[in-house]
Amino acid sequence: MKKFIIFLLLVVINTSFAQTFIKFNGLTALVGVPNIGIETSIGDKTTFSFDVMASFWKSFDGHHPMQFYTFTPEIRYHFKEKYKGWFVGAHTGPDIYNLQKWNYWNSNNYEHGFGYRIGATVGYNYKITENIRLEAFVGGGWHQGFYKGYYNDGTPGRYEKAKNWNKSGEWLPYRGGLNITYKLN
Repeated sequence: MKKFIIFLLLVVINTSFAQTFIKFNGLTALVGVPNIGIETSIGDKTTFSFDVMASFWKSFDGHHPMQFYTFTPEIRYHFKEKYKGWFVGAHTGPDIYNLQKWNYWNSNNYEHGFGYRIGATVGYNYKITENIRLEAFVGGGWHQGFYKGYYNDGTPGRYEKAKNWNKSGEWLPYRGGLNITYKLN
């Protein structure tokens, strides 16, 4: 815990002296899933980004739960200069969910659990003005989930028989969008 607090303090101190942008994902907002973040300089061509995405949908069609929260810290390398042109990033982060996975849509099963992601992002920053940029990006990687599977129709109990938490790991595309970014300092 001490290391995390020291790391957080260093990020805050660095943010107060470095170029920092706030970000808002316009594409995910169109479907009612806000994704906001902050990105700050940590080197000549590197930045640290942290974003939060949340879906508050109890169900997106009356039958399929789709609530989730993701937290994504990421280190990014910019090929030309920071906040301009192509970049790649490496990230890991936790998530919490209550949702029905795409391969269960023809069933009445859903999962309630948590997990972590380890992956990469590729993107492009386009400068509109000195303070405003557009950032197109996609990303994905490995997701390891720990969940309990329940019935969606009110049937009591779990549909899977794992003693504690069931586990599921898979390679997935799970990030993407068009961020509108604004320079704070």
